[in-house]
Amino acid sequence: MPAITLPDGSQRIFENPVSVADVAADIGAGLAKATLAGVVNGEVVDASCVISEDATLAIVTDRSDEALDIIRHSSAHLLAMAVKQLFPSAQVTIGPVIDDGFYYDFAFERAFTPEDLEVIEARMTELVAADHSIAREEWDRDEAVQFFKGIGEEYKAEIIASIPADHSIGLYRQGDFIDLCRGPHVPSTGKLAAFKLTKVAGAYWRGDSNNEMLQRIYGTAWTNKKELKAYINRLAEAEKRDHRKINKKLGLYHMQEEAPGSIFWHQKGWSIYKTIEEFMRGKQIDQGYQEIKTPQVVDFSLWEKSGHADKFGDDMFTVTTEDRNYAIKPMNCPCHVQVFNQGLKSYRDLPLRLAEFGSCHRNEPSGSLHGIMRVRSFTQDDGHIFCTEDQIQPEVAEFIDFLHEVYADFGFDDIIYRLSTRPLQRVGSDKDWDRAEKALAEALDAKELPWQELPGEGAFYGPKIEFSLKDCIGRVWQLGTVQVDFSMPGRLDAQYVAEDGSRQVPVMLHRAILGSFERFIGILIEHYEGAFPFWLAPEQAVVINITDSQAEYAQEVTKSLQNNGFRVNCDLRNEKIGFKIRGHSIQRVPYILVVGDKEKESRTVAVRTRDGKDLGSITLDQVNSLFTEALGRRGRIFVETE
Repeated sequence: MPAITLPDGSQRIFENPVSVADVAADIGAGLAKATLAGVVNGEVVDASCVISEDATLAIVTDRSDEALDIIRHSSAHLLAMAVKQLFPSAQVTIGPVIDDGFYYDFAFERAFTPEDLEVIEARMTELVAADHSIAREEWDRDEAVQFFKGIGEEYKAEIIASIPADHSIGLYRQGDFIDLCRGPHVPSTGKLAAFKLTKVAGAYWRGDSNNEMLQRIYGTAWTNKKELKAYINRLAEAEKRDHRKINKKLGLYHMQEEAPGSIFWHQKGWSIYKTIEEFMRGKQIDQGYQEIKTPQVVDFSLWEKSGHADKFGDDMFTVTTEDRNYAIKPMNCPCHVQVFNQGLKSYRDLPLRLAEFGSCHRNEPSGSLHGIMRVRSFTQDDGHIFCTEDQIQPEVAEFIDFLHEVYADFGFDDIIYRLSTRPLQRVGSDKDWDRAEKALAEALDAKELPWQELPGEGAFYGPKIEFSLKDCIGRVWQLGTVQVDFSMPGRLDAQYVAEDGSRQVPVMLHRAILGSFERFIGILIEHYEGAFPFWLAPEQAVVINITDSQAEYAQEVTKSLQNNGFRVNCDLRNEKIGFKIRGHSIQRVPYILVVGDKEKESRTVAVRTRDGKDLGSITLDQVNSLFTEALGRRGRIFVETE
């Protein structure tokens, strides 16, 4: 006789075990129709899940936070079902939920075409109209392996065979299609009314370039048509803002096959990079950080001692020389502990804040590389704070203030906060993890910040707060992080002398604000569509003459502004003025300063913005004031002066 407690605190008692759908029907026909799944004792389950004991229950509808993931997961299976019906020889592999949608990888003898996607999407619509019920089944592992081998699904059989033999296998059946999945799913295909296939791409099996190339079909799914339409509009805007496309116009960098996953910075791109580095350097000095630099190549034994070799060994570049094994630094933390260890520290030295613009290398799978957003060679604004346990919360709180200030200067003020807790594979005691997670939660609460928990998503050495930004079209980018580490300092022999004279192991806070410079610059390119705020623009202004008679004055203006520290160039080409203005507008130069005979005589310049606004003729002193104001504003409220 289970007693079901609902979110409003009310209870419903049933004589026999009941499913989530049964409870919804007992509440009302409208809720029964809207039910997608349930949350039983905090766990998201299918609507068909049977409750046999007292439990808490929240009914999941399309208005629930859990709805989108369930809809997208089910849409991936709907896609696979449609592909199998249309292309029976295709093999299904994996189909996870991703940000804003889903994908499914298929092994097929040829690449799917855009025309194929139209046909597949039409079949998905037919399957929705058919409203096939979706039911979960539990199978023995070996039985499942033989079944999928028998129907020619070798990839699926391989996945299942990798699961321990004593685990039962969850399969979902909809119509004549059956697939491996842990679920949950919507009750029937008729619940999937708002989806669209977006693109097709190649993807290596298990992300390894040594494996077969598969066909990856991407899609998006939403709770209703209105949300889908809004997303499609955002997708079109994102395509227009793709940093790789914008880079072709601006010439910030290039990449080539001889150095996969690495960037050749050109003068303009390097200008942005150096501006960001100098900005962060000044901010970190103001926050009491000591800037350091550590080696690129370090004996592999250090990474074994720190625990990184076990966790990330396959992702590290290694080299052997003189019978010693080395790793090209994939991260900076173990090296920062070595700096801390030089000279015995006292509790009076804590907190000790170390920062490094650390160049790192990771052997990312070639199939996952994506412009400058996902690379193998990158630089982090990395920092580590060595402190006592009592200093964790105030240090984290101070870091959050620091992070907010930096993000505001780059033009971001919409921040999402997530607390990632202990993963299954981790180092350190549960007691240490309890203390670390509590300290981070208290720091967020002390700042009165809204946050959500991400269970099991912490680093192997400690929990972390993740800071994600929303860009101008609503996309979410995970950037900053602060992590509490009770483990690594002890593993690497870090100690300090406590107030009572005893030797203690410091707590280590790992922190970054921008993360990878390369990825952050890619985000900035897309956020601003290449039209960087004045302080970041590689070319802040250009002086252009109308005829050769103003060439000398144009050079004088350019030199004067350069002497005041502004990045200004001079365009004296023998071209029409409209042609030159258009060219520099395409290059997203914030200000175009035009000089003709009138300006030459009055010692002024005619100022235009890259958006085409005419600010009239003003003196050089006024130009300096205009530029100085724009520089001080950074990216906080980037509005051109009228």
